Amino acid sequence: FRPFASGKVSLHQGFMLILLLAFATLLICTQMPALFNVALMTYTVVTLLYSFLLKQIASLDILCLASLYTIRVIAGAFAIEVALSFWLLAFSMFLFLCLGIVKRVSELKNLEKTNTQKARGRGYTISDIQVLKSLGASSGYIAVLVFALYINSNLTHSLYQSPTILWLLCPLLLYWVTRIWMLTARSEMDEDPIVFAITDKTSWVIVFLSTILLVLAKYV
Repeated sequence: FRPFASGKVSLHQGFMLILLLAFATLLICTQMPALFNVALMTYTVVTLLYSFLLKQIASLDILCLASLYTIRVIAGAFAIEVALSFWLLAFSMFLFLCLGIVKRVSELKNLEKTNTQKARGRGYTISDIQVLKSLGASSGYIAVLVFALYINSNLTHSLYQSPTILWLLCPLLLYWVTRIWMLTARSEMDEDPIVFAITDKTSWVIVFLSTILLVLAKYV
């Protein structure tokens, strides 16, 4: 159902869009901090390596996916010129690793339904599902652990009026991680977990409650 694969966008239109977007990108980059441009170039190189080579190598592909999402966070910090937080980077890396593995397991679960043993163009087989599920759930829970350690850090006490309230975020995060893995195990997860999170009502409720807790912790 992707634009090129479905024929909704022709290759000619695609090449024209590439030129247009590349030109627009260069214009925007002239107005951005130098470090942002470094992050953008790094992201571009890693994306190309992933697309043409790394996505075929088991384990390395999901680490690459997690790194790409984390680079987006880094680029965002560079764009608004704020200091990078060790806690944010650690949390992001483990959370995105979790989501990257969700993507792979979802793909393998779909293959399992068709009795296909090996993912085409990937380094995985159906027999890898169990170990991937263990690694993915562990990564998600480690992300929550990183957040819990952050709550108890000196930095948090300097940023929030009532940092203790942040502890209420932990069960929400644990529930969300557990839920996405339950859905993945049942083959009910979209192959793109980011799209799933954006369209999932429960995820929106958790974001809403988390926002309230963050505001309370910051100002109450």
